[in-house]
Amino acid sequence: RLCELLDNAGRGWRKLAEVAGVEKRFKCSAEELETCSLKVLEPRGSPTQCLLQLLAERDCTLKYLLGCLERMGHTQACQVLSSAVQDMIRITVQPESQVVAKGTRVSLTCWATGPPGLVYQWFCGKREVPGATAPELVIDTATPPGQPEWYICRVNCGATFAFSRWAHVQVEKSSSPSSASGYCPTMAGLQILRQPRPCCLAEGDTLALECTAIGNPPPQYQWFRNRRPVEGAQAPQLQVKLVTTAERGSYSCRVFNLFHEIWSREVDVEIGEGPGQTSVAPPPHVGCSGSALPPCPKPSSPPSPIPAATDKVALLIGNMHYLHHKQLKAPMVDVHTLSALLRQLDFKVVSLLDLRKAEMQMAVNEFLLLLDKGVYAGLLYYAGHGYENFGNSFMVPIDAPSSYTSAHCLCVQRVLQSMQQRRTGLNIFLLDMCRKRNLNDDIIPQVGALQVTANIVFGYATCADAEAYELSQGEFSNGIFVTFLKRWLLEDEKITVLLDKVAEDMGTLEITRGRQALELRSNLSERRALTDPIRPPGRDESSARNLQWAKAHVLPESRHLRFDCGVTVQLGFAAEFSNIMIIYTRVVATPEDIAKCEAKLTDIPEELDVDLKCTNKESPEEVGSPLARTWSLGCPSCCLYSRLCGLQKLRQELVFTVCLQYRYRGMDDFVEERQTVSVGKPLIAKLNLR
Repeated sequence: RLCELLDNAGRGWRKLAEVAGVEKRFKCSAEELETCSLKVLEPRGSPTQCLLQLLAERDCTLKYLLGCLERMGHTQACQVLSSAVQDMIRITVQPESQVVAKGTRVSLTCWATGPPGLVYQWFCGKREVPGATAPELVIDTATPPGQPEWYICRVNCGATFAFSRWAHVQVEKSSSPSSASGYCPTMAGLQILRQPRPCCLAEGDTLALECTAIGNPPPQYQWFRNRRPVEGAQAPQLQVKLVTTAERGSYSCRVFNLFHEIWSREVDVEIGEGPGQTSVAPPPHVGCSGSALPPCPKPSSPPSPIPAATDKVALLIGNMHYLHHKQLKAPMVDVHTLSALLRQLDFKVVSLLDLRKAEMQMAVNEFLLLLDKGVYAGLLYYAGHGYENFGNSFMVPIDAPSSYTSAHCLCVQRVLQSMQQRRTGLNIFLLDMCRKRNLNDDIIPQVGALQVTANIVFGYATCADAEAYELSQGEFSNGIFVTFLKRWLLEDEKITVLLDKVAEDMGTLEITRGRQALELRSNLSERRALTDPIRPPGRDESSARNLQWAKAHVLPESRHLRFDCGVTVQLGFAAEFSNIMIIYTRVVATPEDIAKCEAKLTDIPEELDVDLKCTNKESPEEVGSPLARTWSLGCPSCCLYSRLCGLQKLRQELVFTVCLQYRYRGMDDFVEERQTVSVGKPLIAKLNLR
């Protein structure tokens, strides 16, 4: 219907493209507009349909599109779109069921898209929760027991409404005997409250194991038997009815969320083969100890674990804002894209932007601490300026002088040599940089002999003595290499086969044909893929590695600041990269005699990279990040946002001031209160890369 209205009208698709292009990321190039106009030559072609597709690919919302049509004054098109939008309320973020320790504060979140003016209302059981009219609901589990534990959110616009799914909040005593011991939840963000227990059953019984954890974001589960994942076993409880001897073995549970993972202890489940054994099957959701059961014969030969990896780790570095060289745009988006994909493959990922030489070297050193014998894959991705001399590749830090040499850069082959000393199972280098000769550098580096191993893969974005390019398609666009790499990265293929497919795809791009082509170097002798599963590591071999990785991913906990005037301000945090953090402030409670108030950040440490013109902004898009729409989904509405870059430069703990400005009813002047806040060393700052 929109195409019919806009294809031939004077206030048609070209005017829509012009109005939408006021927002930089929606601006169409002359070539794209020409492509749209040529659609009239096709039998069922529509220039409007082509334009809408371009806007959709750049994540243009229906709300923004409706605003453009209103600015055009196209009443008929507005009516068509409004009637369609009015019926669409879609829950995009569902509240998650959680198990929490008694006395902690629980946050449930429900986000929806739809027409402007959505109204939220939370329910506890069948009762409305008073004042709970925001997307986020905070529950205090220290309240007296007996209240319903099921929560749901209704989202409505006028008479149109939609309900979220039910979320169950279960309160546990963290001091229970089955709780995990020796684990620090504030460091890794996950804690197992109830461990699975070993049991001994007879054939025909019901097997029930339970692993209960708390975490933020809420934990997910995957059960393993003999270190192989159990298909469909992705709940805290594992239940198998009518067991046979095929179910006996060692069981464990992998507990994970977006940033962290931990493993339960491994327990043995024994199944008796002989007739005449009797046992009482445990009720669902209860672990069985088997203490009242007769002893069962052990299997003659215990199942042996399949050869698998204990871990997969990745370091992603993107350098953009060079002090003495051309600025780049794609590395930020490329690093963000690969971070998300590699996390889906169970990689531990550290992602960093804009590092100086000393910081790059320290980041590599910390990365090496994550590598050890049994680590299946160590992956290093670098996007930025670079060069290649005498067969050695060099990554250029942002503080390299105008006439830089190898002394100012990091040698990739030296990193490989260090990785080999850590005896990593698979070493992968993805280098998204130029490989032209550096005429200022005539020194042949003495790297030393590399070990003879069959586990090295180099994926170069371009050939030797050639340049690597990034496309000019707005701020939120990938470079050429990652544009094609992301299509294949999740495929279950040997890594060299995967990169071959990427190379074939890159060869189809007309604008770089003959100028940039992926080059693959490998001595890999086994079939090794990025999708290969990891097995539960032993506590000793993984604890140090997990601790090291967790340090770089610890966000400060959200907190509430209470001011003398009675105003309460929420202080929240989000991570864009391992060295870039978003801080948002939100007024959550105001006395009746205060007419207006807002809370702003001030006194931010000077060593951080903070554009003061982009702090305390009312919308995430205003803080200067092209990735705002990715991290802002988890932030509440009605906030002031600030973006802090270069966390690796922090010398001390991060200390800043929250300045509250408010005005009483009937008064013109504003009153000011201040609170100093210390949040420790967040994210990568904990590793002291200075």
